[in-house]
Amino acid sequence: MPSRGARRQDQFRLRVRYRKDGRLAFLGHLEVINTVNRCVRRSGLPFAVGAGFARRMRLQFSQALPVGASSREEFFDLWLTERVGADRALAALAGATPASLAPSQAGYVAHELPSLEAWLVRSLWRVGFLGPVDEVALARGLAELEGRGEFSYRRGDALKRVSLQDTLMGWWQCGSGASTTLELSCATGAAAALRPRALVTAALASQGVADVPALRVERLAQWHEQDGRRMFALVPDGGPDHLPPRDRHEK
Repeated sequence: MPSRGARRQDQFRLRVRYRKDGRLAFLGHLEVINTVNRCVRRSGLPFAVGAGFARRMRLQFSQALPVGASSREEFFDLWLTERVGADRALAALAGATPASLAPSQAGYVAHELPSLEAWLVRSLWRVGFLGPVDEVALARGLAELEGRGEFSYRRGDALKRVSLQDTLMGWWQCGSGASTTLELSCATGAAAALRPRALVTAALASQGVADVPALRVERLAQWHEQDGRRMFALVPDGGPDHLPPRDRHEK
């Protein structure tokens, strides 16, 4: 239930980790926000509302996923007017949320931390191929684009230019044949955004491959990195165990 009585400094910032998969991977970011908003209301948690004219729930999300991409690790921050136990809050949210957006962890974080969207500056992606792919052409194409330092693609009527020097920190091909996957370590932020599907399409096109198989794109992890040190959105989880080791050709 909403509460308007608590001052901002008396509110509690609950951080929630959740996944996005199944059919709900095709929700747009605004639809995810609206769905989570309804789930919070159903949970009965004492959420805070902002001071603006619209009196919206105080709720912030990590960077938006491309439509159709799934994720093992998304986050939102929810401000509460009462300090409900983190386990109790997680259970209440889980009971009110569809399985394909299931929350898996919750904990309180400090008010003064930057927003999730600003703080989570690195991400790890996995691209799976749902049909045969020329692995040699893919590797050569990625190397060629890295050598150029950028690539372009069309999104609707707009031509987007992506600096790979700013966004692509490392890439690795895994498996072969029908089990081929590609992992991408990326920098993210206001000035850096890389869409894995666009990168793969451009890499294959650079080698004359026009028929790109259907892709399954998944965000595996998000984290903050500063002075070579990785910091994660929630503790004591300690960060995902599927992050790439430092010696895998990562910048």
